[in-house]
Amino acid sequence: MRIVIAEDSAILREGLVQLLGLRGIEVAAAVGDAEALLAAVAEHRPDAAVVDIRLPPGHSDEGLRAAVAIRRDHPGTGTLIFSQYIETRYAAELIGDGAAGVGYLLKERVMDIAEFTDSLRRVAAGGTALDPDVVGRLFGAARGANALDALTPREREVLAMMAEGRTNQSIAASFVVSERAVEKHVAHIFLKLGLPPTEPGHRRVLAVLRFLEHTS
Repeated sequence: MRIVIAEDSAILREGLVQLLGLRGIEVAAAVGDAEALLAAVAEHRPDAAVVDIRLPPGHSDEGLRAAVAIRRDHPGTGTLIFSQYIETRYAAELIGDGAAGVGYLLKERVMDIAEFTDSLRRVAAGGTALDPDVVGRLFGAARGANALDALTPREREVLAMMAEGRTNQSIAASFVVSERAVEKHVAHIFLKLGLPPTEPGHRRVLAVLRFLEHTS
């Protein structure tokens, strides 16, 4: 797997390069600003890009805007936001089309490099990896959505775990219930959110992202 990294902190940037390299992930480029990120993605066509939100020159939303541009211009490149900030409006713009291959992790909550690399590989393969706090904030922003209001508290918990990329088996283990019980919750979620069986593969992603339509 080949990736590019955009992180303005030189220490964190070089640390990621070293840690990921030791785990067999090739870092094609590690840059410190959004303009260099876009140029690196265009040149190297990586499997994924790891992007901080606040990059030079303005240290506001340059990274997120670059991530949106990558999603638009290079749809085959997974995008993993790696930041200490939660920006719900830009998260909706980044993944509101329901496409897979997006992640959003919070720096302060990533304690295990193996977990981080697993999330990165999942995003590069077209999956999702969303921090539970990000999911919770997005749910809060969408509290007025009728379809989501129809979900039970347990169905919301299941949906949050689905957003993290967890399998039904993993969710069942967390709740100490049968996998069949989780399958029933997932089926109810699909039904309540109006996601028909004609959308295979993306329904798990669309289920957790449907509410983003109400955040902007």
